Amino acid sequence: MAQGEQYVVMVNDELQYATVPVTWPASRGWRAVGPAGTAEECAARVDALWTDMRPLSLRRAMADDAAAREGR
Repeated sequence: MAQGEQYVVMVNDELQYATVPVTWPASRGWRAVGPAGTAEECAARVDALWTDMRPLSLRRAMADDAAAREGR
């Protein structure tokens, strides 16, 4: 990480996060979240946003499974 380099937080459809330099093109399926900042600022943003490391599809499947068990 170069001093003074700007980063951006990216998120995908599974609500997984990454911090990348602003000069990197967005990979397919990823979009920027929030303003650019230092690596430390972006890492703090990821820590605040990514509170559940499970992919969104897994969380949904687990919730559906729990709902099905409660309905028995």
